[in-house]
Amino acid sequence: MKRSRMHSSRYALQEESDLMDQKPISMREAIGNALIEMGSTNKDLMVVGADTTESLHLMPFGEKYPGRLVNIGIAEQNMIGISSGLALSGKTVFCGTYMVFIERALDQIRNTLAYCKLNVKIIGAHTGISVGPDGGSHQTIEDIAMMRALANMRVLVPSDAYTARRLAIEAANEKGPFYIRLIRGTVPDVHGDQEIKIGKSSTLKDGKDVSIIACGIMVHEALKAAEMLSKEGISARVIDCYSIKPIDEETVLKAANETKGIVTAEDHNIYGGLGSAVAELLSRKRPTRIEMVAVNDTFGESGNPSELMIKYGISAQNIFDKAKELVK
Repeated sequence: MKRSRMHSSRYALQEESDLMDQKPISMREAIGNALIEMGSTNKDLMVVGADTTESLHLMPFGEKYPGRLVNIGIAEQNMIGISSGLALSGKTVFCGTYMVFIERALDQIRNTLAYCKLNVKIIGAHTGISVGPDGGSHQTIEDIAMMRALANMRVLVPSDAYTARRLAIEAANEKGPFYIRLIRGTVPDVHGDQEIKIGKSSTLKDGKDVSIIACGIMVHEALKAAEMLSKEGISARVIDCYSIKPIDEETVLKAANETKGIVTAEDHNIYGGLGSAVAELLSRKRPTRIEMVAVNDTFGESGNPSELMIKYGISAQNIFDKAKELVK
């Protein structure tokens, strides 16, 4: 069994070592489990859903704590309004559904939630081209850009169940609005017991030739690409940038100083996401050659997630190609 880490947070939850020995679960299930545990110590924790509470694994919270889960049906604007009202009454609120539906409530998110710095954590599920068969209408690839542009909003993108759980706990322990972006599928855990903090990142693999900064499902693709690069004699550093806003400036600048360039990788439009956040920072503090692996400003289509990632240029091979070109 792996070493457990003692946490000084408000919530005393199940030891991380126990979780590390379990079969990988989805990010949605990881957050659902964390909410149940946090609910035992925080009686003011509330959950609000919009019809998809079962899919997001929020129903067990309501079964455990009757009256503390509100399912308002297919009414996402009401979900944000009700969540904001609960926050104003002193509650810590998690609310969520598929992100493509949450986008309908951007007005309420901006003018009610973010503007007033309310203590609401938005869970946006089923994001990116990797949603797969649901098609272009449901594959949200502009959400990071939307949320990152809102004042007071912090943006978190877990890469596995471990980071999803830890980021949910960290968000609950900090006042104010958060957006937590989740993928649809289940991915293997890439973290051990690394410390996960808002405004930080995790260096999963060290390297001296090129740095790959990725988020979400693309962290796994970045690790694959790093192995491919190693066979070509190229040493690649892999950084999980799970906190996009605020971004880990120290780690990004360190990567720019110590390697020949940076490749960003995200399951998101090339405009306004992780790549843009990294480029904005580097342009101000350390001009560096940068390549971006992202969806090239187009909507997706229905298909197998892995096949779509290849078609839309966000696979490990694409990261490999960009990194190799940059090093040359």
